[in-house]
Formats: sequence, structure tokens, C-alpha cells
Amino acid sequence: MPSMLVIATTAVPDHLRGALSRWTSEVVPGIFVGSVSARVRDQLWQAVTETVGNGAAVLIHPAPTEQGYTIRTAGTRRRVPTDFDGLTLIRMTANPQVKPEQTPS
Repeated sequence: MPSMLVIATTAVPDHLRGALSRWTSEVVPGIFVGSVSARVRDQLWQAVTETVGNGAAVLIHPAPTEQGYTIRTAGTRRRVPTDFDGLTLIRMTANPQVKPEQTPS
């Protein structure tokens, strides 16, 4: 039975966006919404995780949890889903610190 899904992408290759738009609608740049079977959803997510490169992606779909959905992520993100007593909360990680360049004396 089909269920709704949302995939949000950031800085992914154009061919991945094309593959996602075969099964979903890109409602705004990088946000894909569709209603597909669990099998198609898992195959789409496998394609995303294999080709995300330096970008990032998030998949949200219905699941039998307290919140009624689950979150999957791929790539490097500052926001990390964390399980807290059965609830998925979003934990923010620190910005990577850039060391200032030293000038020779």
C-alpha cells in the first residue's frame, strides 16, 4: 500500500534529482514529495545514499512510532536525529572550527 514520503536534499548531483523526480514531485528546489510503496521508497533511498556525495539528504515517511513517522539521513549534516526514549529529537552539532591562518614572523 502506498504511503507518503518527503525527501529533502542539499547539494546533490543533478542526476539524483532527476531519478527522484521520476517517482516524486519536486515541490520546491530540493524537496521531493510522493506516495510510493515501501519497496520503491527503500530503493529510492538506496539510490540517494549511494550517490549523495558531498551533499546531504533526509527521508521522512510514516512508521508505527509514537510520532507516526521515522527519519533517515545521508551525508554530512549539522542536524542529527537522536532517539530519546522512543522519540526522535534533532540534535545540533557544533560548526567545524576553522583555524586562523598564521602569518610568518
